Amino acid sequence: MPKAKIIDGKQFAQRLREGVAVAAADLKTTHGIEARLDVVLVGDDPASHVYVRSKGKQTKEAGMISVEHRLPAAAPEAELLALIDRLNDDEAVNGILVQLPLPDQIDEHKVIAAISPAKDVDGFHVVNVGRLWTGAEAPVPCTPFGCLLLLRDTLGDLKGKRALVLGRSNIVGKPMAALMLAENCTVTIAHSRTIDLPARCREADILVAAVGRPEMVRGDWVKPGAVVIDVGINRVAAPEKGANEDGTPKTRIVGDVAFEEAAKVAGAITPVPGGVGPMTIACLLRNTVIAAARQNGLPVPKV
Repeated sequence: MPKAKIIDGKQFAQRLREGVAVAAADLKTTHGIEARLDVVLVGDDPASHVYVRSKGKQTKEAGMISVEHRLPAAAPEAELLALIDRLNDDEAVNGILVQLPLPDQIDEHKVIAAISPAKDVDGFHVVNVGRLWTGAEAPVPCTPFGCLLLLRDTLGDLKGKRALVLGRSNIVGKPMAALMLAENCTVTIAHSRTIDLPARCREADILVAAVGRPEMVRGDWVKPGAVVIDVGINRVAAPEKGANEDGTPKTRIVGDVAFEEAAKVAGAITPVPGGVGPMTIACLLRNTVIAAARQNGLPVPKV
């Protein structure tokens, strides 16, 4: 049996970033507006530092302004909230992103609620969540929107497809379901406590795995010919690669789907890495340039 088509998120994200760069250049040359994204990082989480650096680099490559704000891990919640207030009031700032996770002393929900909905380029504010579910214009969470773009590119019209979202997080699972409902899919949200989960997955024409468990979705969970979108990014031990200097085994990145098994059954599938991951930052840049246009009363760029 032939293997599934591999959905190249890296290539698609490159095209999306190029479109964002064109829109950003038009804002600057036609209207004198430089789109600006401010990213706040609290603490010293190594993965967050890498991610923030990548965001800054790609923001600048798209012709936009990137500003980083770093607070120590012990920073009190009030200090972070005061910084967000200043960024909300600064007309030069179009997008505000607070890198998650946050240290234990800071209430993540309070921080998200403090960001102006108009500058919430992550799409996590409760106002923007409500707008998404009611079909109003709003910034859309970056990872699920990236998944949707890949699905449209792969399938064209999604109308009438049976879609299953495995995972119910506020960041991916719930907004993913809302987006596919808006595309006229028939949507099921499943999770680790769903009864007979493999059978539910096998019913889906579109299977989006966002549960955070390495290779949980096996090949026999996939309906033949289905499109599988793997959102998971999990680091697992890879002793076959040898050991680090400290004697610990080296690691490799896997998704929530057992890729080799699923690729023998699916019609199309995203790899990990190189599938959904690159789309997240590209969609963040898209949200930022759209926010800059909206805040200045201009038409939304076609990106």
